Amino acid sequence: MWIADQWKDYELLDTSSGEKLERWGKYQLVRPDPQVIWKTDRVLPGWRKPNARYHRSSRGGGEWEFFDLPEQWSIHYRDLTFQLKPFSFKHTGLFPEQAVNWDWMSDKIKTASRGGRQIKVLNLFAYTGGATASCAAAGAAVTHVDASKGMVGWARENARSSGLEDAPIRWIVDDCMKFVERENRRLNHYDGILMDPPSYGRGPKGEIWKIEDTIHDLVKACASLLSDDPIFFLINSYTTGLAPSVLSYLLRLEIQPRFGGNVISDEIGLPVKDTGLVLPCGSSGRWER
Repeated sequence: MWIADQWKDYELLDTSSGEKLERWGKYQLVRPDPQVIWKTDRVLPGWRKPNARYHRSSRGGGEWEFFDLPEQWSIHYRDLTFQLKPFSFKHTGLFPEQAVNWDWMSDKIKTASRGGRQIKVLNLFAYTGGATASCAAAGAAVTHVDASKGMVGWARENARSSGLEDAPIRWIVDDCMKFVERENRRLNHYDGILMDPPSYGRGPKGEIWKIEDTIHDLVKACASLLSDDPIFFLINSYTTGLAPSVLSYLLRLEIQPRFGGNVISDEIGLPVKDTGLVLPCGSSGRWER
């Protein structure tokens, strides 16, 4: 398992009975997590007095209960700064387990850039831009694509907070598949591609995305966007439930025959401070040159 254990401003403090207790900077939140199927004693005081708690509804969705939490605050990872705020569907605007992938991509970019090469990266389903900021900070020119105008605006705010307002980042509000198809027609190419697709979603014009129907076509189309000397291809799966071996299969089917290199997939996770164990948080498939 790849473990995101380099955080200073984030901690997964404890897990029990379908919920997790987290520290985001100086604030403690309780949020639901479907992976937490065990029932252990809740001895940490944060369980009883969090700054906010998200309650799931039996009818679907849920709502926040706030006790002492600002509308927005920031946390840091290495040299990056991210703006957080609670919004619907329990999220804060950041998936901290993805830091293990940020570090991996950053290392690839820095190594490939040592001879003065400008690395171009395409970030699909880019959300609030954690990976975009990390890749840009490592020296890459990044194209950030998400169907939500609000999420792209939030990502730009994160880039500014991290001192990357002048970095070579293209901000695109578009359906990811349609954007990739247009980039292929334009004969544009990228040295690194990453994607974090949802299991289900809609594009800016109502386009329907179902991962089981579309992911293979997207990976195949993205393979044509890779440069002659690419450095990485990353597929992340959080809500989809796809096994790591499925991600390996896709990469070995569409990327490895053309470019060689290595494929490896595994779960990603966060260390739990109270138990010393690791909470699984989805899986990732990685191709590297």
